[in-house]
Amino acid sequence: MLDLNAKRVVGPAVRLHPNDNVVVARMPIEAGTALPSEGVTALRRVPAGHKLATRAIPAGHPVRKYDVVIGFAGEDIPAGGYVHTHNCVMGELQRDYAFGADYRAVEMVPEAERASFQGIVRPDGRVGTRNYLVVAATVNCSASVVRAVADWFTPERLADYPNVDGVVALSHALGCGMEMSGEPMALLRRTLVGTMQNPNVAGTALIGLGCERNQVSTLMEAHGLVNGPMLHPMVMQDVGGTRKSIEAGIAAIQAMLPEANRVRRSTVSAAHLTVGLQCGGSDGFSSITANPALGAAMDLLVRHGGTAILSETPEINGVEHTLTRRAVSEEVARKLLERLRWWKEEYAVGRDTQINGQVSPGNQAGGLANIIEKSLGSSMKGGTGPLMEVYRYAEPVTQKGFVFMDTPGYDPVSATGQVAGGANLIAFTTGRGSMYGCRPVPSVKLATNTPMFRRLEEDMDVNCGLVLDGEATIAEMGEIVFRHLLQVASGARSKSEVLGIGSNEFVPWQIGIVG
Repeated sequence: MLDLNAKRVVGPAVRLHPNDNVVVARMPIEAGTALPSEGVTALRRVPAGHKLATRAIPAGHPVRKYDVVIGFAGEDIPAGGYVHTHNCVMGELQRDYAFGADYRAVEMVPEAERASFQGIVRPDGRVGTRNYLVVAATVNCSASVVRAVADWFTPERLADYPNVDGVVALSHALGCGMEMSGEPMALLRRTLVGTMQNPNVAGTALIGLGCERNQVSTLMEAHGLVNGPMLHPMVMQDVGGTRKSIEAGIAAIQAMLPEANRVRRSTVSAAHLTVGLQCGGSDGFSSITANPALGAAMDLLVRHGGTAILSETPEINGVEHTLTRRAVSEEVARKLLERLRWWKEEYAVGRDTQINGQVSPGNQAGGLANIIEKSLGSSMKGGTGPLMEVYRYAEPVTQKGFVFMDTPGYDPVSATGQVAGGANLIAFTTGRGSMYGCRPVPSVKLATNTPMFRRLEEDMDVNCGLVLDGEATIAEMGEIVFRHLLQVASGARSKSEVLGIGSNEFVPWQIGIVG
């Protein structure tokens, strides 16, 4: 297996485990290229990030990567053959969930020796990495108003409030034409309220239309919210319409600015850092560089008392047994399996979604044959430590350590749930290049390969392609990522923040019917 502590990548192809029958092309391998370390010659061109068979794989036999079965040969594959979607097919696998068999308690860093960052300590003790004011819509019918209010607060108008990072609109497509009770409405409300109460948010103007199903009054009552200096609810039909609601919203935020600006950063333990883990535009290098490097960083964060939230439920499909084996209890392991069961047997049954096998065109172009291969890399973001808890979408994350939140694989929806759960930082790995921002939470992009990093350097924060270039081990890269996350948490701007993006990525999960 790729040695996380010492081994540097060399040669044209990467072997990830002694038992594998494929290697991954580190660079394009032309037909006729000999791989002396594997004793084979490439029979045809293999693109960078794609797989080459190191021995003959008869039809129906497993294809192994990281000593995990990622599929079965759909035809006889000769040694030196190119392995991808044309000849690697999905099949049924028996998995040993072995609840807690590999559980090992984390060896914590003593409190006095833990890493720190410059955080914003809220009155209730929660710690933010940014300081935003929010204008939230209860329903799509007030979306234009909340955007108009937020857009009014230009950098010039906020110049007198240097400790306020901005005003962000939480607009969305839901709030009416949906069930008034049950999980769809509960999910929307906890997503809205969770984001409003994220430690990166100092105050909120909550704006509804007046006749929607998701009423301002019932939302506030359901979550115990109370009108106050830093929470101002209003209803457009009561205020007097669009123009007057925009004016009232602007006035409400203006009234909050002096208090929000009083915050100061102070030195706090890394235990106050909660990182939402995302991957998008994945490629064949994701499981070799950025994802395990982020996992190594999260192992460090957990040892320092912090929290790492792995999500994207479809993208653990096929490797969920690697998580149940590390679960702190059978109860936690069964929670994870129940979320997968719901996806497969209720939510996505018969649908052409990635949990049922096929990954996106970009993933395929990057070298990933199916969802199991993608899941193999995706799950690495969480590191190697014990799974301490499993949460439903947008539930408040209170357990320290490595946890899981049930979300779709679609990045904006997934990250929205994590932010609502309390993530004050997002770490986002990408191989093809994802341009993602996430106000009110900074998003740090980790590139899997150097060519993409250089091409998209304005959007990428960290080049984990150094692993592929033989310039860093996974452990060394993990340390680099960990230190970079602490810097961003302390106020250093991520690339997406420098570009000013992240205002359109609040996307609550719509799971119910529209009627």
